[in-house]
This record gives sequence, structure tokens and C-alpha cells, in this order.
Amino acid sequence: MRKFIFMTIAAVLMALPAVAQNINSNPDSIIGEYSTDRGGKKSKVRVTKNVNGTYTAQVFWVENSLDADGNKRKDVKNPDKSLRNVDIDKVVLVDGLKYNSSDKTWGGTKIYDPSKGIKVNVEAQFETPDKLRLEGTIFGIGVTLYWMRIK
Repeated sequence: MRKFIFMTIAAVLMALPAVAQNINSNPDSIIGEYSTDRGGKKSKVRVTKNVNGTYTAQVFWVENSLDADGNKRKDVKNPDKSLRNVDIDKVVLVDGLKYNSSDKTWGGTKIYDPSKGIKVNVEAQFETPDKLRLEGTIFGIGVTLYWMRIK
């Protein structure tokens, strides 16, 4: 019986990379809604496809989106001063994300970090059908984020 359980677990673990690879083969599989938690700051992001074939990721919900006075928090650290009045739950994190069919990843643009007001190069790839790994790098230094599919 233990051998059967071990073989079943091993088969499932070996199948996960194949399932992730399959989802990475479809450029539109990135479209959807995701939850993320970065340092205790929870938010939800929607990825949509643009008419030019690229993808955009925009925040649509942020935990604690109100300031101490009950007003919507704004994107005050945005390096583009014209965007500093955007509600924190409407910030565009990624625009112009492109699918690379040769390595089955999405990239070719930058991801915006509203908590620091910076943009860094980004590459995304599914680890599982519901777990998107985003790697942001600047000057060779990287940070990995995970977005969990909710829809």
C-alpha cells in the first residue's frame, strides 16, 4: 500500500511541470484575475489582452485602500507626476507585456511597484496552472512575486 501511495505522489509531482509547460504554451492563458500578497499588502490584479496582442495588468482591489481620513489612497510615489492622483486600486502594474513563444514566457516590458515608485524589467511564467511567477530585475538584482489565479 505504501508503494502505491508513493508511486501516486511521484506521478503527480512529475506531471506538474508538464501541466505548467502546457499552460505556458498558450499566450492567452495569462488572461484572468489574480490575488497577490507582497509583504502583507494584499491586492487583486486583472490581466487583459490589448488590441495589439500585448497584455496589461491592472489592480482592481487593494486591502486597506483608504487613508486615515477615509479617502482613497493615491499612487503618490509614481515617477510620472500625471499619474500620482490615480486611486491605488486602479494602478496599472504592467503594460505592453509580450508573449515569447520560443521560451514560453511573457516579458519585454517593465512591472511597476507602487510601494516604491519604481519600474523594473519583468518576466512571467506559470509554475502551475494557478500560480504565476513574476521575476522583476534591475541591474541584475531580482525579486520574485507570485500571483495566484482566482478567476
